[in-house]
Amino acid sequence: MRRKGVNYSKYGYIFTFPFVLAFLIFSLYPILYTAVIGFTDMKGLIPKPIHIMENPFQNFKDLIFDNPSFRKSLFNTGLLWITNFIPQMVLALLLTAWFTNRRLNIKGQGVFKVLLYMPNIITASTIAILFSTMFSYPMGPINSLFQTLGWSDAPIFFLQDKTTARGIVSFIQFWMWYGNTMIILIAGVMGINPALFESAAIDGANGIQSFFRITLPSLRTILLFTLITSMVGGLTMFDIPQLFLLGGPDDSTLTTSMFIYGQAFKGSFMYNRAAAASMLMFGIAAILSGLLFYLMRDRDAAKLKKAEKKYRTEQAAQAAVREV
Repeated sequence: MRRKGVNYSKYGYIFTFPFVLAFLIFSLYPILYTAVIGFTDMKGLIPKPIHIMENPFQNFKDLIFDNPSFRKSLFNTGLLWITNFIPQMVLALLLTAWFTNRRLNIKGQGVFKVLLYMPNIITASTIAILFSTMFSYPMGPINSLFQTLGWSDAPIFFLQDKTTARGIVSFIQFWMWYGNTMIILIAGVMGINPALFESAAIDGANGIQSFFRITLPSLRTILLFTLITSMVGGLTMFDIPQLFLLGGPDDSTLTTSMFIYGQAFKGSFMYNRAAAASMLMFGIAAILSGLLFYLMRDRDAAKLKKAEKKYRTEQAAQAAVREV
């Protein structure tokens, strides 16, 4: 008797349909409208009718070549993302290896995971107030601690130094998101076939060998997802630098999202310049995402697909020769 197969793919479409519908209704038009504004001279509190500029790419040219503030915000965004993402991934991978190690059999994992994930659910405004109080000048917990331990004779103005300000913002981003990254990686490890780890243990592989030879290769897709979502989050970093330091000192924590917000809703209301900056960031995110997809691709599968394509081409050529 023939058994009727179950098509599970339809459930994927059903679950994604609400998001697709919301995106088409609320997001698609603003995105397309922003793209159009980038080629116009639209500005002012009460903008004039849309008019395409004689040189449609003039706004983009002005941003890249004639606007040092935008270039600085772009540099700050990349620096803040890299300095918080690298330790975030390292710690998340270490905690993932620790929690999923069957030999250690960690007790109370649920409590640890909740505590480590908790910073991710605290609002950005609360965290900004917390760290502003901790690093306040001249009296604050960190300054008091440094003076008590004899590390400093006078109060330190942490938030007026470029290096320490960037370091604090990077630490906040790292502290907020490493728990989320850890949970995603643990979920990925739980989906790996346990027989692979059992076979490795029988063959004498230790925990480090199993992690690098089995866990990491099997997490390629999850790591790709984490890298792309983190990159997009880093390129759109706004709330912590804005609420914590307002981009200071001396624009050292000014990010591209803050620059776009300032251009569109402050001063002369340069909507065209803000839209052009948004499209530039979209292009950068698309290029970096494509690069990550290329670097994280399954090379063995790509080689196999290429070999199959070559085989089919040869078979077709031989069939054509036989027909002749």
